[in-house]
Amino acid sequence: QVHLVESGGGLVQAGDSLRLSCAASGRTHSNYVMGWFRQAPGKEREFVAAITWGGGITKYADSVKGRFAISRDDAKNTLYLQLNSLKPDDTAVYYCAARLGTTLRTLEKRYDFWGQGTQVTVSS
Repeated sequence: QVHLVESGGGLVQAGDSLRLSCAASGRTHSNYVMGWFRQAPGKEREFVAAITWGGGITKYADSVKGRFAISRDDAKNTLYLQLNSLKPDDTAVYYCAARLGTTLRTLEKRYDFWGQGTQVTVSS
């Protein structure tokens, strides 16, 4: 079992930056891929970014490529998402997720553990 807790969300203006964090505890000694998803009001949850164990490979949704950056510090069991050049369309609840294994996945059903989410609101 892996327990995930997100933090760092907030209310910002368009063009601002935020850094989200996700602290992992529990079975953190195993290899696992970590990802960020988001869910906007009235929409389905969608993939944002994912990163392999050790941080060697990353993948991004086209909508955030070049603006967001995912990283992880395995020594601290913490995942990060740097959000730059934020747009009102980025407003959503952002979720951290983990899947046991080494293959990057973009489908939420491939992830085994989820955090409770952190709200990001971008005003125009």
